[in-house]
Amino acid sequence: MIFLDPDLEPDPAPRANSAKRPSGSAQPAISRSHRMPSARTLARFLREAQAAAKLAGQVTVLLTSDAEIRRLNRRFRGKNKATDVLSFPAAEAVAAEIAGDLAISIPTARRQAAEQGNSLTTEIKVLMLHGILHLAGYDHEADSGQMARRERALRARLRLPQGLIERAGRGEQP
Repeated sequence: MIFLDPDLEPDPAPRANSAKRPSGSAQPAISRSHRMPSARTLARFLREAQAAAKLAGQVTVLLTSDAEIRRLNRRFRGKNKATDVLSFPAAEAVAAEIAGDLAISIPTARRQAAEQGNSLTTEIKVLMLHGILHLAGYDHEADSGQMARRERALRARLRLPQGLIERAGRGEQP
């Protein structure tokens, strides 16, 4: 399931466009690569990524703001800063039915997409896959490269570009 935080500004302020717009048009076009993907597109990818990762149970994804993800990061991880994706695995007692929840910061995803030359849709998919692997029990901060290898294989299968763990290996912020 995909949820959009009602406090989130889903698309950036429109930029001026030199192309002629119909006279009744209220705003200029927003670059397609910066637009928020549809919940349907993301839900389809979520199902595909979960199947590829062999993760059973429902996953809920909250698309939210930097302020909200910072609040969640501070509350649950003790880190007072915004991040790109947070994973909240379900309790073992319900793991067969509910895998857990993900929270993704859209402003952070938008910045990372621009830095990586990705569309916002692609960046959200990269973040979703990373979060799904955490829900599946992987932890790149504590393992010996298992999550990185699994993420690399799944990104190839799902036709996604470089992932968060590889970026971190290049000295970029994950």
